[in-house]
Amino acid sequence: MTESEQAGEEAAPTATLPLDAWHRAKGGRMVEFAGYWMPIQYEGIMAEHLWVRENAGLFDVSHMGQLMLWGDTDQAVADALEALVPGDISALKAGRMRYSLLLAEDGGILDDLMITNEGGRFGIVVNGAVKWDDIAHLREHLPDDITLNHNEDFGLLALQGPKAVDALARLVPEVTGMVFMQAIAATWNDHPIGISRSGYTGEDGFEISLPNEAMGAFADALCGMEEVKPIGLGARDSLRLEAGLPLYGHDLDPDIDPIEADLGFAISKRRREEGGFPGAARILGHYTDGSPRKRVGLLVDGKLPVREGAKLFDGEREIGVVTSGGFAPSVGAPIAMGYVPRDHAAPGTAIAAEVRGKRVLCTVTAMPFVPHKYVRKQGG
Repeated sequence: MTESEQAGEEAAPTATLPLDAWHRAKGGRMVEFAGYWMPIQYEGIMAEHLWVRENAGLFDVSHMGQLMLWGDTDQAVADALEALVPGDISALKAGRMRYSLLLAEDGGILDDLMITNEGGRFGIVVNGAVKWDDIAHLREHLPDDITLNHNEDFGLLALQGPKAVDALARLVPEVTGMVFMQAIAATWNDHPIGISRSGYTGEDGFEISLPNEAMGAFADALCGMEEVKPIGLGARDSLRLEAGLPLYGHDLDPDIDPIEADLGFAISKRRREEGGFPGAARILGHYTDGSPRKRVGLLVDGKLPVREGAKLFDGEREIGVVTSGGFAPSVGAPIAMGYVPRDHAAPGTAIAAEVRGKRVLCTVTAMPFVPHKYVRKQGG
């Protein structure tokens, strides 16, 4: 690549979301994130965070990539995906979704993603910051008889919080019968929409995929309800941190494998027995024998936040690094997550983080910091 080409890439304009004007009209403070202008906050991160824990918050996550795969049969698509991810996609029933990981040849994590069997096709939602890399990787490695479509005509909203189901049911009554990790196709004002019940906050919630041209009216309809407010990236980050959920590019990257990331649950039983996914030897070895390092939660003494990049110490020996951290409004104290050696990963282990040249005492703790509230059965 020439210097002029590099300069051209660096000068690429920041993209806008379909709801860009909507966010600005609502008072959203816009920042650059994953190549897009996105709202980091409206009323303030603390207030928005607590609102989601008690009511319902609407997040615009249209920067994420919505992909669709299909082939001659569902089994052909499942087989193709199983060559790239460690989940049991063949066992994924229509209308159900699964968290999985796109793996590099050596088992490192290229992205974490959601895969949904939509009956006749599979939907995949990938992270915005790496979606173009993911698309290129999939196009390179999927068989020629598998079709991949990037659906750029649809945006994605997330409605999260204990009152999310009540609010969304006024627009789409079918959602009341859904459970965690289920997906349905529905309509709203004659627009096709796809809805899944999961979330990135630890709260009950939904993701709504809908045509770009319908997003403004749908967002207005939700935010016209007293229990719903628009929520920015700042609170999304603090909510997912309290829920112990990793963020790709921070807590996950190609140098980290699923066991080190404490994501062993994403490797289905059949796949653990059969292998056949990238980096299986490394990953299954770590699954059986333990990985040399592990992602852990950290409770921080005092009020000083411990941020990403802070070094972790056992005495004078540097042992790891913080990958996410900040003040946790629902906990009322700073928390963090990071990577430490296996022999320092047990809950209750005392270590120290270096912040502004000072050592701050931290205690390894089990995650999540705030209990998950997913609805796993009807009426639950």
